Amino acid sequence: MGQVAILGGTFDPVHWGHLLIAQAALSQLNLTQVIWVPDRLSPHKQACSYEHRRLMVEQAIRDNPNFILSPLETVDAKPNYALKTLTELQDTYSNCQWYWIIGIDAFQTLPQWYCREAVIPACDWLVAPRPIVTTRVHFTKSERTQPLPDSQSSWLCQQVAQQLASQDISIRWQLLQMPAVGISSTLIRQYCRQHRSIRYLVPESVRAYITDHNLYLEGVGSSSQV
Repeated sequence: MGQVAILGGTFDPVHWGHLLIAQAALSQLNLTQVIWVPDRLSPHKQACSYEHRRLMVEQAIRDNPNFILSPLETVDAKPNYALKTLTELQDTYSNCQWYWIIGIDAFQTLPQWYCREAVIPACDWLVAPRPIVTTRVHFTKSERTQPLPDSQSSWLCQQVAQQLASQDISIRWQLLQMPAVGISSTLIRQYCRQHRSIRYLVPESVRAYITDHNLYLEGVGSSSQV
């Protein structure tokens, strides 16, 4: 039985932080594979197309045989629900133990997920620490940009587990042992709009793709300083 993890996201664009999280999960759990699943729709108004984002992920993971791009290619434009993604991947990869890699901010939304009673017990949840702004714990402005200590991350995860338990949903989770990564897709898009270098924030192949296709620029025909 293989141990396979799902890593979903808009990846707009994919960056080194995503890769470090995936590698941490791969190493910590001795996973067989990490399946990268780009969301078809992005919440960002000036987002790249699904095709661009998918190709950037393909470029970013091509040198790691344990990272694979999801074979799912939905033909509709509806948002991907987790249950649909998980069910289709289970049909494609049988006899696997399933994990789901998720950031701690998204982990806190699990009690509101669609069909959570079916999705959550079907996977072990691997929670990546990252800088977040949360409504459940009060931080100063400067603290909001800092990684959460393991004790606070664990406490937040326990709160989520308790909320789910009140809905009669059990969850298996563990924190990934890794430093929080201060890179975000938002920052990279901002740098591109400001014509600032994104070198070392994304893999070189992704940087080249962004440059070649003039992505994330406000002015048509302009190019970023990469």
